[in-house]
Amino acid sequence: MGQEIKTSHFSAQDFDHFQQRLDEETRLLAQWFSDSQFAQHDLVAGYELEAWLIDSDGQPSPSNKKFLDAANSPLLTPELAQFNVELNTDPETLRHTVLSDFEKSFNSHWRYCQQIAEQLDCYLLSTGILPTLETRHLTLANISELKRYRALNEQVLDQRKGKPFQLKITGHESLTSTHQDVMLESAATSLQIHLQVPQDMAVRYYNAAILLSAPMVAISANSPFLFGKDLWAETRIPVFEQSVNVGGFSGAAHGPIHRVSFGTAYARESLMECFEENLDHFPILLPMQFEEPATAMKHLSLHNGTIWRWNRPLIGFDDKGKPHLRIEHRVMPSGPSIVDNIANMALFYGLVYYYANLDTPVESIIEFPQARDNFYTAAQHGLNDHITWPDCNRCTIRHLVLNQLLEQAETGLKQLNIDNKDIEFYLGIIQARAEHNQTGSDWQRRFVEQHGRDMQCLTQSYYHNQQTGEPVHCWDLLNYS
Repeated sequence: MGQEIKTSHFSAQDFDHFQQRLDEETRLLAQWFSDSQFAQHDLVAGYELEAWLIDSDGQPSPSNKKFLDAANSPLLTPELAQFNVELNTDPETLRHTVLSDFEKSFNSHWRYCQQIAEQLDCYLLSTGILPTLETRHLTLANISELKRYRALNEQVLDQRKGKPFQLKITGHESLTSTHQDVMLESAATSLQIHLQVPQDMAVRYYNAAILLSAPMVAISANSPFLFGKDLWAETRIPVFEQSVNVGGFSGAAHGPIHRVSFGTAYARESLMECFEENLDHFPILLPMQFEEPATAMKHLSLHNGTIWRWNRPLIGFDDKGKPHLRIEHRVMPSGPSIVDNIANMALFYGLVYYYANLDTPVESIIEFPQARDNFYTAAQHGLNDHITWPDCNRCTIRHLVLNQLLEQAETGLKQLNIDNKDIEFYLGIIQARAEHNQTGSDWQRRFVEQHGRDMQCLTQSYYHNQQTGEPVHCWDLLNYS
């Protein structure tokens, strides 16, 4: 979905032509998998962070075009709404001081973006769901000025026969609302972690990422409120799934296959299975025509970009044009602080390496339906949720993190030759967060308990704490509004 398109209106011929090219590229990709054509390299790390532009009152500021024009950086891109932007990084080999190097570059990039935003009388905020967001903000008047987003809205509504989206979430409280377009998707912003993997280990890493989705969403939870309602620990999960509620062929939006989902199964033999599922079960949304040859995988990549598994396989290319495989771990929200984001990445990279390299594949340890159930209950209840896990049956995720996962992540990071000081520092943040039982969601809920449900007050105090650079377990509950 990062690719811009030339038009938002398509003919039946456009869909037919795109289907032909997609078929061709999918056959070629299958041959690449069969012939082991993907780059074999050390693990490579990367991330994308989605953020909010807000005004002095903590309200969404629809200013991303002015912001992006002024910043003039290839590492910044627009998101669906004019009040969201995405910060990207150059990928780095996963070794030595990569984590602290990421933090340094992240801090530098973030400070630059803050300076640009302040010149435009707005501010940059990293959070999963902006507490001050209201339904009045989620209209097409605030959609970003890119054809691909208007086309996405038109095609999704066309597949839904114009039927509006019904958002229904039950958590601490219940929320029901109706939305006429896909702008609800812009309510949810995330930290997307990327990992380039060698082909012969791709299935192991992909399945490990699926298994780890439950503890990762719980330890990073930062989205308890939407439209003033206290819902899930990570409300972003049901919001995104319901905001593009279009399924597979034959109107299967309400069946087992959804465009935003946990997926349907572990990979068995190859990640090619995901791309075959894309072709077989999901109608084309954006039939843009590209002139590049099939080897560029433009049509396949665009189609894959309109299917949002919480763990998504991607095809990329190195500087020499050699294709590589990448896994995008999408379960974590944006924020609360930069160092929290890096700590989350440290935990994920350590754990995914550890579990991918176990003698027994993870799919033999926990079946896919259990991994999926773990994920959704973890997103709803956070660290205090009870899940099924090897050697920790029906324990809380908090207990699991403190008594098993931190040690396993440390083992994985050491085997990756990550700097020992970095391991101690970033995993120490995860440990303190679990010991204090204070994720971003926990902090927001405690703040509201103390000061009342004033979302502007919450947002401004959240912003103040974020500006200190301290991890969320150190945040105070003072009112800075």
